[in-house]
Amino acid sequence: MKSTTAVTIGLGATAAVVVAALVQAAGEDPIGTALSMSVPAEYKSRIEDAGNTCPEVTPNLLAALLTQESGFNPKARSPVGAQGIAQFMPSTWETHGIDGNGDGKRDVWDPEDAIPSSAKYLCTIAEDVENVPGDKQKNMLAAYNAGSGAVQKYGGVPPYEETQNYVRSITALANQHQGGGGKVATTEQAATAINAAKGMLGTPYSWGGGSASGPSTGTCCSPSGRTGKSVSGFDCSGLTLYAYAKSGITLPRTAAAQYAASEPVKPGNVKPGDLVFYGSSAATIHHVGIYVGDGWMIDAPRPGTLVRYSPMDTMSDLFAVARPTSNSNKEI
Repeated sequence: MKSTTAVTIGLGATAAVVVAALVQAAGEDPIGTALSMSVPAEYKSRIEDAGNTCPEVTPNLLAALLTQESGFNPKARSPVGAQGIAQFMPSTWETHGIDGNGDGKRDVWDPEDAIPSSAKYLCTIAEDVENVPGDKQKNMLAAYNAGSGAVQKYGGVPPYEETQNYVRSITALANQHQGGGGKVATTEQAATAINAAKGMLGTPYSWGGGSASGPSTGTCCSPSGRTGKSVSGFDCSGLTLYAYAKSGITLPRTAAAQYAASEPVKPGNVKPGDLVFYGSSAATIHHVGIYVGDGWMIDAPRPGTLVRYSPMDTMSDLFAVARPTSNSNKEI
């Protein structure tokens, strides 16, 4: 199922307005023990019920999927025509949509219908790919994004970057707070990360470059064909990985996975050290920086540039601000 942006923010919007809009779209209410994620309170019981439709689907996994698909926006519409909180394509809804609230209508725009329909569709897909080798949940999620045929063809999660990020992000979101959960980065850890990033100002951008140890030569190739093999430096997520390693928090390597391993923050709680993410959805996040205050961040922007200070509205697709957690070192 094609992903969609939760919110699109225009270039030049102030950082405060951007963050406020993002959090309003994503929902603010914490929920109870059956769900360890934060989702809008009005969807809590519906997700808890639908999240037990089959063994492969859990309330947390369903909540994570809806977070990725629409940011819990029941009016979301993607550029390719996916609709509603679960981002059903019209043809898929026609076949798999159900009347979840018993009002006699199957309405893709009604979360009371779309949420249980999403769970039911996931279970149907799980049956389609049950004989495919590998992790059943990951195969199911991959099929939800790319189709059962692709999962069957490749014998597991297909080698599509968007689908791999989709599976990685949802799995991490669903699991990151379970088993006791992790604590968000402390003020001291954030300050350490910022100071580490400041120490790398002026370091060259290198596609695939950077590790917990510092700058390194990168890999080939960026979407524009640039290589980092001959440049010692950082790409965006390499820089944030390095900075937080200095504070004792191990982040995943990619920007999308770092978002999945972090806790979204409300507009009034945005603090220096928080990570700023850009993309049209959680699965398509393509850039990350470290917030330093007053609407500015430190980032490694793109090939041909240096690690520098950039305004938060430097890109038009600011997606979220989130705080790394102490369980960010989980494998994703």
